[in-house]
Amino acid sequence: MKQPFAIIVQLVHIHGPLKGEIQEFSSNEIIIGRHASCDLQFPRDLVVISRKHASIIREGNRFKIIDLSTNGTFVNGKRITESYLKNGDVIFFTEGGPKVSFLTRVGEAIETCSEPAPHPEPPAPQPEPSPVSQPEPALPTPQPDPISQPVPEPIPEAVPHPQPAVQVETVKAPLIIQYGPVLQSFNELPITIGAGQDCDLTLEHSSLLKQHIQIFFSQGSYRVKDLTGRNPILINNQPITSPAPLTPGDKLFLTIDGPAFQFMEGGRMAEISTPQQDESKGIDNIESQKSEEPSKKKKGPSLFKKFFR
Repeated sequence: MKQPFAIIVQLVHIHGPLKGEIQEFSSNEIIIGRHASCDLQFPRDLVVISRKHASIIREGNRFKIIDLSTNGTFVNGKRITESYLKNGDVIFFTEGGPKVSFLTRVGEAIETCSEPAPHPEPPAPQPEPSPVSQPEPALPTPQPDPISQPVPEPIPEAVPHPQPAVQVETVKAPLIIQYGPVLQSFNELPITIGAGQDCDLTLEHSSLLKQHIQIFFSQGSYRVKDLTGRNPILINNQPITSPAPLTPGDKLFLTIDGPAFQFMEGGRMAEISTPQQDESKGIDNIESQKSEEPSKKKKGPSLFKKFFR
């Protein structure tokens, strides 16, 4: 029989000495700290972390974090003594210290046997055959003509099974977007961005559709999904295969003409200029310089007279 499905805890390190690592745990208790016996062990020289800083305990299908430290444990920026965790919660080990994102996934059930398999009974003795006359040798069977033999069909190659699609689910995850003078902050994903007033973030830009792009958090990373059906979205000047993950340092172009953003650690996005905008600025600077040249020539003699009097 099969046991109930296991729940795997994933801790995604988004700040600190283990940044970028994803650790998985299947035990009912996870001890976190600097001591060698901890399940999640931080470096010994990171003295802001206690030897046994916190523990995460499974209670049925829920997980509770308990603070055991001197400098404190924080969940989504709030200091706790103990607190139940949800997918997407961000845990700080000390204020401003190492930071992880808490996620869970369902593992496979374990196949177990409830009863021992019965031993097979020994076969019953077979009666000895009575002597019979020897049969006459059989005539050889004629072999079929090899030319008329049917050609066996080739065995088709195995077709790889498609990977499961990335699910868009509502999770607690921080996202801060700077566009022009506007700074918009979100604590829950997914969000939609576009020119429509019903979007979570409305951007006034002639190249955007009403529902243009969706940003969500799944499998330990931020991801973007094209809502236009026209493939205008680029990451590092390459068209995306939706949905596509975002990593710190990526440049996200909603269209080739903008808007464009630099994605940074901790779910922050800052507006950057596109190559077209840089080129237009260069042309504007050249034109302004040309327009200033006659005035400079006119002012030249008076300046010389002033300094040489």
